[in-house]
Amino acid sequence: MKVEKNMLISLLLVMLFAYSCNNLTPTVEINKSAEIGLIEKAIHGAIGWAKDKDFELLYGIIANDSNYLEVGPGVRITLGFNEFKKAETFWGSPDFKAISYEIRDLKISVSQSGTVAWYYCVLDDVNEWKGQPASWMNARWTGVLEKRDGRWVIVQMHFSFAQK
Repeated sequence: MKVEKNMLISLLLVMLFAYSCNNLTPTVEINKSAEIGLIEKAIHGAIGWAKDKDFELLYGIIANDSNYLEVGPGVRITLGFNEFKKAETFWGSPDFKAISYEIRDLKISVSQSGTVAWYYCVLDDVNEWKGQPASWMNARWTGVLEKRDGRWVIVQMHFSFAQK
């Protein structure tokens, strides 16, 4: 009887300890609407940078590491920031001109931790190449952002068009 009582007391102490440790986990309090505003600003910057060819803005929004992933229409896959930067030759060319863009139906979700977010929208990205239209209209655009060093950076993007 005494052994059972000691086992029961030990079990209760272990359960109490486990419960108290679980309650020691800090609760992250985030101002969700403020974070969504910052996330939205980053999403717009990832397209809007092109109007003035503001590469500093763009490179501050894209995750600067080897895990960055971008998937475009067809078979275009960009893996890593260094690969992403190689497109600067194209985007920086005087033959490329950003005209305007519109983001519609933007939906943003933020993780409970407040450090990861994902989005979906429809994008019209109106551009010219050598004076000829080179636009993406009604493109589906999804992505994932991570909060690093107090700012939101895009770690993954995917662009696609609906099959007809």
